[in-house]
Order: sequence, then structure tokens, then C-alpha cells
Amino acid sequence: MERRSLLKGAVAAAAGLSVPYIWTGSANAQQSKYFKGATADGDHTFPSTNFKSIDSRWHRQMVKYFSDEPQGTVVVDTRNHYLYWIWENNTAMRYGCGVGREGFQWFGRANIARKARWPRWVPPAEMKKRQPELPDSMEGGPRNPLGARALYLHGKGGGDTGYRLHGTAEPWSIGSDVSSGCIRMFNEDVIDLYRRAPIGTAVLVLEHISDRA
Repeated sequence: MERRSLLKGAVAAAAGLSVPYIWTGSANAQQSKYFKGATADGDHTFPSTNFKSIDSRWHRQMVKYFSDEPQGTVVVDTRNHYLYWIWENNTAMRYGCGVGREGFQWFGRANIARKARWPRWVPPAEMKKRQPELPDSMEGGPRNPLGARALYLHGKGGGDTGYRLHGTAEPWSIGSDVSSGCIRMFNEDVIDLYRRAPIGTAVLVLEHISDRA
């Protein structure tokens, strides 16, 4: 079973850079407690999250949620690190999430324009400029920073917002502000959301993230 650690973590921390997490095939004891067993998903197998080691507030669960948004809308509350899939009768499926630097830079309404299983990752040009050691791209798989699924958000005009809802193999980062990425979810949860949310699903990223940009 594969494990992950920071790519050049100590160097990046000293430099104050935003480094994506990439699997290296090893994990320390503290990280290992977050995994238990493995899950087969198509052509890939990834370490299963040990949810007994995760604070229950970040577990996927049905909750009471009062919103004017219609059923089937995704609402991202970056301040409280929750993502909601609006259900019926003032309820929602709530997922814990981690919020990255890019997640502080955009808010508003969008639609899911594309979905990908085990997506390919291409570092943004500005990230490559800061960190030239990063690969030009990385094919999908358990080592990929986007995890098992990615949902790509486009704005009203049809343009790519650069904002993604995606998986992660770092379950300890859920519920926190992480160094890089958009909105990250447990791999198990982004797979669940992928199944629920078709192309065209409306997404609302709450405006209050702007006061933390």
C-alpha cells in the first residue's frame, strides 16, 4: 500500500512556498493512523481512510440545512470547512473539506462543467515558476495531488474559474487551511459527490471567503 509525504517539505516550509502533496510511497507513524486497508477503484487502488482517526465533525453526514438554493446545488462554506449537497426538506449531505490558497481567491456562482476520474494534474504556470522542480504534468493515480476525482467549475460566461473540487490522500488535512489546492475532500467523499452531481450542477462558493484572501 502506498503512503504520502510532502515533496521537499522541509525546503518548501523554509522558503514559505505552497507545495502540492505528492505520494512518495512512505508515511510516518503519525500519518499511518489515518489509513486502514485499501479500496479498489477501476484501474487504481488507494489507501482507505481510517475514519476512526478523523474527528466526527468532518465525516460525511446528513444534516439540517436551511438554504434558498434549490435541491441538487453544491454550497461551499470555506470558513467552516464544509461542502453541502442540498437535499430536500431543509436537509443536506455535508462533507468536510480542506481549503487551499486558490480557494481563497474566488467566490460566486459556477457550474460543474467537467468531471474526471483519477484526473491528470498540470501545475499552474505561477506554481511552476515558484517551484521549477515540479513535473510539467502528472497522470492520474494514487500519487496525484487531485486524488480520485475532480470536478471543474466554470463561471456564468463559460470560462474556467481555475477552481476545482477534488480528492486527496491526506485525510489529516480535511478541516484545515492547507498549503495548496482548491477544495479538497476525502477520496471516499469526492467519489460520493461525483456520483451525485451531474455535469451542469450549480455551485455556490460563499462570498465570505473574500475576507481571508
